[in-house]
Amino acid sequence: MDKNQDLYKYEDLFNFSKDIFNKIGCSGEDAQLATKVLLSADLRGVDSHGVARLSGYVRLWEAKRINAKPNVRIVHESPSTAVVDGDSGLGLVVAPKAMQIAIDKAQKVGTGWVSVKNSNHYGIAGYHAMMALQHDMIGMSMTNASPLVAPTFSLERLLGTNPIAVAIPANKQAAFVADFATTTAANGKLEILQRKGNEAPLGWIQDKQGTQTKNPHELKEGGALLPLGGDRDHGSHKGYCLGSIVDIFSAVLSGANYGPWVPPFVSFLPLPKDPVGDGIGHFFGAMRVDAFRPADEFKSHMDNWIERFRKAPSVNGEKVLIPGDPEREMQAERMKKGIPLLEPVVKDLTEVGKKFGVKF
Repeated sequence: MDKNQDLYKYEDLFNFSKDIFNKIGCSGEDAQLATKVLLSADLRGVDSHGVARLSGYVRLWEAKRINAKPNVRIVHESPSTAVVDGDSGLGLVVAPKAMQIAIDKAQKVGTGWVSVKNSNHYGIAGYHAMMALQHDMIGMSMTNASPLVAPTFSLERLLGTNPIAVAIPANKQAAFVADFATTTAANGKLEILQRKGNEAPLGWIQDKQGTQTKNPHELKEGGALLPLGGDRDHGSHKGYCLGSIVDIFSAVLSGANYGPWVPPFVSFLPLPKDPVGDGIGHFFGAMRVDAFRPADEFKSHMDNWIERFRKAPSVNGEKVLIPGDPEREMQAERMKKGIPLLEPVVKDLTEVGKKFGVKF
């Protein structure tokens, strides 16, 4: 833990965040849901997407870009698919409701696929994918985001960090949960480096001339995040392709904004003047395992798969991890010891609390 961090109990952060969501007009149920999604990031060690972003959601609401009482509804559907209009709601609320629709459809016909428009930033992708696990389903979740990423060989920012998450149930073993940005690093990681005053590794960012840089503030100078791989020689064209797929599934398919037209998360930047759709887009999938083979049989083989990978000889004594291992271990530790917050985050939350008369 960083020496400039203090530990905070999950329950205290939960109650504070829920009170703030209530103060901006969310119903009790939606405030509870939004807080659960938000703090799942802190518990799993994805500090860039947790309570540190609470003030950002408040500022979007103040800018009238978030509707605290959305009418989240299906606007087009088939037995296994749907398009959901999020009515400019908190993505933290819209996304789990849309994922539940995918799960409900999978329960009826084997698989469910939902594309969402008119939403906002939805927290960590993994939360929504993991909703499928308790139903013996495989869950998928992805979202587009504001353009901070330059495609391979581009100087222009055209894609977001566009994460993908896939959650797969097992039996005795913990679930396989892959949750990753399609950039070398998520923008939130840069924000953490900025708060700590640290440099970024090469391969994360390029400056406005297209040269890789270690300056974590480079985005403010006209630079761009780099796709997964960093450069062409290390496979950035593959990261570019992954980010593009997320953008198309989330937005071109649903009617949300895509590419350079995706609204910025920060409220002080203007919205694009020529939108091509409604809000931010997400995409969710749920697949009932027994639509393919008996669930117990599948989960037994997933146990075998996981156990075999864990036994692989490793480099320099490092253990071979299964996707989801670090986050699960972090969650257990933070539920027990508390969630660390950097000083700038504490200051930010204290100010938000004062604004609404809620003590942090």
